Amino acid sequence: QVQLVESGGGLVQAGGSLRLSCAASGLSFSTYYMNWFRQAPGKEREFVAGISWSGSGYYADSVKGRFGISRDNPKNTVYLQMNSLKRDDTAVYYCAARRGAGYSSPDMHYWGKGTLVTVSS
Repeated sequence: QVQLVESGGGLVQAGGSLRLSCAASGLSFSTYYMNWFRQAPGKEREFVAGISWSGSGYYADSVKGRFGISRDNPKNTVYLQMNSLKRDDTAVYYCAARRGAGYSSPDMHYWGKGTLVTVSS
């Protein structure tokens, strides 16, 4: 039974920071690429950031320089550090896992249920 559980979402003021966590269970965590997606109301789900087994990260253009993805394999946890938050960052953020490289939503093998991030101005 694979489970991905996100946490850390909430309300934050524009310009502030927030760190999301995704705790994984039921899979060999270190063998999976871990990713973050987000979906704002009325919009399509979009890729935010991904990280390889070795810790090499990749980011969407909209968050480059502001967000940082990391993973702690012994804790089976992936993080998304969000800095300089903007109103456009408001969305439900989802953790996703894929056994290999891939940055599109259909490529993901497992999904969490999401955590809401609301950025106010």
